[in-house]
Amino acid sequence: MTAAQVTAVVLNWCNEHDTKACVDSLERQDYPALTILLVDNGSPDGSGARLHARYPSAQFLQTGQNLGYAGGNNRGMRQALEGGADYVLVVNNDTVLERSCVRELVRAVRGEGGTGGEGVGAVGAKILRYDAPEKIWFGGGRFDRLRAIGRHTGENLPDASPAERETRDVTFLTGCCLLIPAESLRIIGVFRNDFFAYCEDVEFCLRVSSKGLKLLYATAARIQQRVPAVGALTSPMQIRFRDRNRRRIVRLHYGTLDAVLFFLWFYPSRVALMLRYGLQGELERARAVLKGMTET
Repeated sequence: MTAAQVTAVVLNWCNEHDTKACVDSLERQDYPALTILLVDNGSPDGSGARLHARYPSAQFLQTGQNLGYAGGNNRGMRQALEGGADYVLVVNNDTVLERSCVRELVRAVRGEGGTGGEGVGAVGAKILRYDAPEKIWFGGGRFDRLRAIGRHTGENLPDASPAERETRDVTFLTGCCLLIPAESLRIIGVFRNDFFAYCEDVEFCLRVSSKGLKLLYATAARIQQRVPAVGALTSPMQIRFRDRNRRRIVRLHYGTLDAVLFFLWFYPSRVALMLRYGLQGELERARAVLKGMTET
């Protein structure tokens, strides 16, 4: 049987070192029908052109401007569909994939040894910390409806079962690694461009579920990601876009009661956080909280 065609979309923005490591790991995959699509998000440092020259066998797309995580990946996903991909793999450029990762994702989405098969919207991998690969960063996920955010299962816990091959249904998958069947992507649509970055994966997963499609976590598909150190402060950009986009998720997907419960939690907690940052002299983060509360 001919292997299904997978196109991996790797988005770069001024991060040549990490992107090279990611593409190198994709080139080492043991899956025979993998195409790499490098998307450069208008990097002003020239890294897009250098990566294009370094990987002549990879497809290349230059967006011409920074469209954010959502917009840049959307351009890549659309090109992958136009190119006839059976599956589109969205993978962060700060990740390194184990050699069997793509094969295991395809195995999971096809229902081989798990709960996949018909009606799968997306499959995600087990994500380990790059700085501590014995520890989990993402071991499946759940949607926290009260806080309108995705929660990681097993975050920072030891990877106690590195040989497991189970596929499980979940209610949230991180956008760091998503294998999406082309037919499902045409039904669901791509990320929302207006989210730019952060929580675009949460909104995407809600659309998957609203279409009656499954979200699967494939434990045998393993990658490592360069995530922030444990206890590191959240960046002002992440604070701003995360909270703004949570409010957008509520407007798009919540009924009246769930929206009221969210806002009863959201605004008091954000005011408290803004005051705490202000008292600590973290004025940029305090301003980011305010923007996240007020921007439409």
